[in-house]
Amino acid sequence: MYNAYLFDLYGTLVDIKTDEQSAEVWHKLATFYGYHGAYYEPVELEQAYHTEEEVLRKKAIHEYGKGSYPEIVLEQVFLKLFAKKGVTVSNEMAVHTGQFFRILSLQYIKLYRNVEWMLQTLKHKQKKIYLLSNAQRIFTDYEMNYLGIKPYFDGILFSSDAGFMKPDIRFYQKAIHMFSVDPKKAIMIGNDYTCDILGAKEAGLDAFYVHTNLSPAMPDQLEEERWMMGMDGAKLVKRVTE
Repeated sequence: MYNAYLFDLYGTLVDIKTDEQSAEVWHKLATFYGYHGAYYEPVELEQAYHTEEEVLRKKAIHEYGKGSYPEIVLEQVFLKLFAKKGVTVSNEMAVHTGQFFRILSLQYIKLYRNVEWMLQTLKHKQKKIYLLSNAQRIFTDYEMNYLGIKPYFDGILFSSDAGFMKPDIRFYQKAIHMFSVDPKKAIMIGNDYTCDILGAKEAGLDAFYVHTNLSPAMPDQLEEERWMMGMDGAKLVKRVTE
């Protein structure tokens, strides 16, 4: 029925847990900044990070309107944190700083059960596989490498590259255009009912809801309609390829 499968990542294919509130994370990140001449106290750095992130998000919302879902490029925050202390670094350095922060905050990351087998099965059936993720490239592109799943995808679109996040219809329209997807022959698969299901349907795509440990709460009236797929890629591939 479908020749193109569009997947969400975190909570759909990948189980992940991070803790960005950990005092140890900010202590070590402050030490890292100090190595490069940008001296922060850990609490000061955490506050400055959230402030700069909020400034960028407010600017994006002001530019695109309150009803939109604009995305920021997070390495700009890490760059600004150096600049606040009078230190000039390259964008590459800001990227590495962001990745160091991610690793510090990462408690675990792993594929859900049977995910790789599912992707292999779709490939064997000569289906096109795409990734549509509300994610920062500086984190997610490398985490996909680490998990060994990046080669399965025929195309990848991160919100940090698109400039918008799901469920913004412009995110889906960009993906459809980039990947030359026929909406009538494609399906979006994700664990967030609002972002992955409602957003995809607005863009004219079929959608398949996967309920996992990372799924946001659903509206009460939709609770009985959800697909209780758990974390079993075997069940998912059976439903989406039959």
